[in-house]
Parts: sequence; C-alpha cells; structure tokens
Amino acid sequence: MEENNSKPQEEILSQEIPVETVTKTPDETLLYKDKYVRLLAEFDNMRKRHERERMELIKYAHEEVIIECLKLYDDLDRSLLAFKSKEGMDVNLVKGLEMVYNNMKELMGKYEVKPIEAKGKPFDPNAQEVLMQQETAEFPDGVVMEELEKGYTLGGRVVRTAKVKVARNIT
Repeated sequence: MEENNSKPQEEILSQEIPVETVTKTPDETLLYKDKYVRLLAEFDNMRKRHERERMELIKYAHEEVIIECLKLYDDLDRSLLAFKSKEGMDVNLVKGLEMVYNNMKELMGKYEVKPIEAKGKPFDPNAQEVLMQQETAEFPDGVVMEELEKGYTLGGRVVRTAKVKVARNIT
C-alpha cells in the first residue's frame, strides 16, 4: 500500500517545472532584498518609537498629581519661613515642619521635579510668566527682578511657569 501512496508523489516530483518560474532576475532579487531591508528598518524604528513613547508616558503619568503637590510644597516652604522668622516659636514644631519639608523635597527630587531659577536672569517666556513690570535702573531691561511664585520642571519639561516681576529700563 505504501507504494501506491508514494507513486503520485514521485510523479509530482518528476514533472518538469519551467526554469523561468523558479529563477528570478538579479534586479528582482535586489528589489525584494531592498524591500525586506526597508521593512525591517521600519519595524525597528516603530519598535524604538513605541518604547520611547511608553517610557515618556510612564515618566509623565504622575504629572497632574505632582502639579497639585507643588501647591502644598510651596505652602510648606512659606510656613517654614514664617515659623523660623517668628520669635518664641516652639523649636520642636519648627523641627517637625522642617522634617516634613525635607521629605517633600526628597520626593520632588525622586521624580525629577526641580525649581526654575529666575531671579537675576533674563526673562524666558517658555519658563516664566510676567505678572508685573517695574521701571528701574538697578537691573538691565528684561531681567527678572523678583520671583512672585516659583516655577517647576518635571524631567526637564516645564509643568508650572514661574510668576515674575521684570525690570524695564527708564529711558
């Protein structure tokens, strides 16, 4: 019985196939190779882009929560400064507040949240917002005189602009 099953296979294998259908011209081979290389490169680029986008999503997923925490962080900083400047304050209360502030500062550092340094530097519209202008001869034109509210970056990206007072030269 095996011989009957193998005969049709032998007949199929023994049939002649025209050479034109099997061989490709060198141009066609190069064309297919080029398409393959381009497709492979495109796939690799897509994979890298997807990985970059995923990492960025993870990095900035907590952005809204951090923005809300910045209000608390600033309030804590102002409270600490007020308590330190007040005479007769309980030393333990100030130390406790300092501990909480330092923990919050450490947390902000962990998530790459950094304050924007503005005072004494030229105005930067990408990181600062002008709330006031003051005519003065003390500072050059367009330099930040005072920081009214701190600005912050998250991983190098501005999440809250600094609110500033900018110098305007008297002419």
